[in-house]
Amino acid sequence: MQRPDGHPSIPAAKVGVLLTNLGTPDSPDTGAVRRYLSQFLSDRRVVEIPPILWQPILQGIILRTRPKKSAEAYRQVWTEEGSPLAAITARQAVGLQQRLGDSVIVDWAMRYGNPAIDHALDRLFKAGATRILLAPLYPQYCAATTATANDYAFAHLAGWRWQPAIRTLPPYYDDALYIDALAADLQRQVDALDFAPQRLLLSFHGMPQRTLDLGDPYHCHCQKTARLLGERMAVPIDVAFQSRFGRAKWLEPATDTVLKDYPAAGVTRVAIAAPGFSADCLETIEELGIRGREDFVEAGGTHFARLDCLNDSAAGMDMLEQLITRELAGWWSAS
Repeated sequence: MQRPDGHPSIPAAKVGVLLTNLGTPDSPDTGAVRRYLSQFLSDRRVVEIPPILWQPILQGIILRTRPKKSAEAYRQVWTEEGSPLAAITARQAVGLQQRLGDSVIVDWAMRYGNPAIDHALDRLFKAGATRILLAPLYPQYCAATTATANDYAFAHLAGWRWQPAIRTLPPYYDDALYIDALAADLQRQVDALDFAPQRLLLSFHGMPQRTLDLGDPYHCHCQKTARLLGERMAVPIDVAFQSRFGRAKWLEPATDTVLKDYPAAGVTRVAIAAPGFSADCLETIEELGIRGREDFVEAGGTHFARLDCLNDSAAGMDMLEQLITRELAGWWSAS
């Protein structure tokens, strides 16, 4: 059918996939980290204290002291490609695009910082994506991670007259694709070590205990991931939660406490992994790999290894391709 004169050009309809992760500052300097933390810690999904009580604390105390310390930590992990989290997520998007082909448009974004979710959605729609899969890369669901990424996307779409059809990637904490990939990749890394770990410590990002009490499934998802993984691994597994913040009670046991207590219990050879993270970042490289090692060695540990996340490894990309392909069923098929 011939278009009427003056009809605007419209690209051919395609399917879009938007990979999203938590976020990162634009650079490892204090100003950039302050902007990032202000956005992150102002999210009501992340900090559920009423703003009238929280914002004076955040703006008056935390953002005056924490950014300098966090910037020093970021400088220890920054690469020529920038933030590890951003660089790895970009590679995951490129790898997925190559696997899915030109009939799907793959993009990536961060919930906090850049590239932003709203800009990525704009790009996808302008390129012809009338059906979009939002894919937050969090295996275990939490309102402070998965939900806020979806919230932000939906809020941006609320201003559009012509909205695309939307699907969201569900949590995959107990999915055989995820467990198989994780078990194979972690066992490969353990087998390559020059020592035999007595424990494999699985460190998940911490959340306030209040989130569990209010019905958030995150803690249960983490525990099930660990149980299923433990059935596949040749080394005994323990579970802990990292990145405590503030004075509220958080999920326990705490990763730093477990590492400090291990040597006194006769555990002097440890490997640590973070299966809740889809890509290595500040929390895995610096918090676990540097500070975690220091805590363990100072307490008497002799052998310590931080294992990589799935990242854009072959196992990780195979898993991601299969997860995304499954969620696109009815919209798109590899054939």
